Amino acid sequence: MLSQDVTIVNSMGLHARPATFFVQNAHKYKSTIWVESGDRKVNAKSLLGVLSLGIAKGMTVTLIADGYDEDEALAGLSELVDSGLGEQSDN
Repeated sequence: MLSQDVTIVNSMGLHARPATFFVQNAHKYKSTIWVESGDRKVNAKSLLGVLSLGIAKGMTVTLIADGYDEDEALAGLSELVDSGLGEQSDN
């Protein structure tokens, strides 16, 4: 099991469109993947779970992957978050 902290950089946080993009990408991996924020941990492959965290711009969350391709999963999803989840960031 591996984990990595990432900071949300896109201006609206993980609202419906970027959350959907994130979940779709999480489904590309065989590993079990979670998103942890505060004391809550949800399945990264569940759109409702991810949206329920209410993740806003600037928040740091922990990505956790466990399984066959956990290295690839963390690297790919971290890069996706760092790139702004397909949206412009307001740096």
